[in-house]
Amino acid sequence: MKESTMSPTTAAGSSVTRRLATDPDTVERDLIKLVLTIVELLRQLMERTAVHRVDQGDLGEDEEERIGMTLMILHERMEELCERYGLSMDDLNLDLGPLGSLLPRDSIGL
Repeated sequence: MKESTMSPTTAAGSSVTRRLATDPDTVERDLIKLVLTIVELLRQLMERTAVHRVDQGDLGEDEEERIGMTLMILHERMEELCERYGLSMDDLNLDLGPLGSLLPRDSIGL
């Protein structure tokens, strides 16, 4: 059996180079995509926490209404920002390989 002439360091280095290659024309859009992905993840976590608190009866009616309106407005703003930068909510769902997608598919309107 013939051994590879590439050392593990070289092989790993070329892999990293491929993953980090950026296109100067899309850097701004890619950065916006990353920021919006993080914001969407946090929005979904806040929504789940709010639903859990409602289910537990921890919130009064006024608090439930205020949180519901806030989360709805935040979702609308996310959609507006995605539209402004030519992204869809699906674009924010990063593929984590064997772990699956970052965001639950039902939470992003898919």
